[in-house]
Amino acid sequence: MYTVGYIGLGIMGKSIARNILKAGFPIVVHNRSRASVNELVSDGAAEAFSPAEVASRSDIIFTNLPDSPDVEKVVLGPDGILEGAHEGQVFVDNSTIKPAVARDLAVKLSGKGVEALDAPVSGGDIGARDATLTIMVGGPTSALEKVMPAFEAMGKTITHVGESGAGQVAKAANQIMVAAQMIAMGELLVLAQKTGVDPAKVVEAIKGGAAQCWTLDVKPQRLFSGNRQPGFKAYMQAKDLNIVLDTAREYGVPLPATAENAQLYNAMLQMGMAELDNSAIIGVIESLAGIKLKIAKQI
Repeated sequence: MYTVGYIGLGIMGKSIARNILKAGFPIVVHNRSRASVNELVSDGAAEAFSPAEVASRSDIIFTNLPDSPDVEKVVLGPDGILEGAHEGQVFVDNSTIKPAVARDLAVKLSGKGVEALDAPVSGGDIGARDATLTIMVGGPTSALEKVMPAFEAMGKTITHVGESGAGQVAKAANQIMVAAQMIAMGELLVLAQKTGVDPAKVVEAIKGGAAQCWTLDVKPQRLFSGNRQPGFKAYMQAKDLNIVLDTAREYGVPLPATAENAQLYNAMLQMGMAELDNSAIIGVIESLAGIKLKIAKQI
């Protein structure tokens, strides 16, 4: 069984690493803040003190970090993965970053004999905890075959989208849809309430029809109970939409609705809601409409 290294133990990364550990893989973990490291070490993981050390002790190295510059620093910077890498390893990035950066890292790692997979995930904190994530993979088939048992420990749907960068393109597409659904949900809930109709009853009425989606299945219950905690943080949703728009500009693709949705998420950040769940975008719509969603019995 391969030794797995995991770097980046945030809301998603910690749960993913724990599920890989539960599947029986020896795992070496590293994180800038040590609380998550200590928690996983108490479950049986081994501790490392730098990305280079993780790489030197692992056959498969995972990263799960906030943004493109963070991944570049952890891979290419001082005491980074590249310094500890050795031939035959596979590098797997679960972060959401620019496709161009994923391709560049794959080229640079190949110089050390390391194959790279960009493998962003979708499914939120619930999917990470329950090992039901959707995993979108770009990179060589040989690397995917080696990593597949670890992927199966963390996700339910694993799709090889194409060559390096393809996984990140799929994640960009995913985030277009996620943002649109979150904003549409906020709009319909505010519309229902302002017209004097019970929003919970509206959700119950429509979620079995053509409007059915993961967002309506999962998020209203949280909002109706007054819970706007992450989940998936709003500032990360905004960051992902900026990646989408940067990539669209690179290829000359007009995305007018996504551009407007990005503005709404950026407004959410300016209103002090950066650390809330991405479904809390309803707060921007509430502000525009002059109402607050009533806390109601969960549906």
